[in-house]
Amino acid sequence: MKNFWPIIVTAASITAGPLAAQDENTETTPPAEIAIGATLVEQWIGAPETVFGADVITLEDLRWVARPIIVFADSALDPAFQTQMELLTSEIEEVIERDIILITDTNPDAASALRTKLRPRGFQLVLIGKDGGVKLRKPFPWDMRELSRSIDKMPMRQRELGEGS
Repeated sequence: MKNFWPIIVTAASITAGPLAAQDENTETTPPAEIAIGATLVEQWIGAPETVFGADVITLEDLRWVARPIIVFADSALDPAFQTQMELLTSEIEEVIERDIILITDTNPDAASALRTKLRPRGFQLVLIGKDGGVKLRKPFPWDMRELSRSIDKMPMRQRELGEGS
């Protein structure tokens, strides 16, 4: 499997420029072109494979547009967090097909609005529907096959596929 580390957009990276490689042995995607003044939704539409930091996200901006998946951990070094991100980014086409926006929060001390609202303990995966409601919480990594099944059963997703009423 290719070692894939996506661009993570945080409030600091928008003003500071592209992220540097995490170490000499990891590959990174090319620097994202983030248009100054572009809305979060415009940034996500322009680069749906981008992983956003919780500090730049407002769930209300994503209502009826995207399905946020938020991956919480107490550290980016948490093995469950790393496994989850590999599972999601290795199936990025499935993520994009289901209008999923990937969001991470690995800094409990920052007390992001998402962390305050969703109150995770340690590692947690949270799937939010396009309607803004919490659809799934898992305390361990889930692969895209399991997530896809859950999403594809949702009435809104079935309507998107033309299968629903």
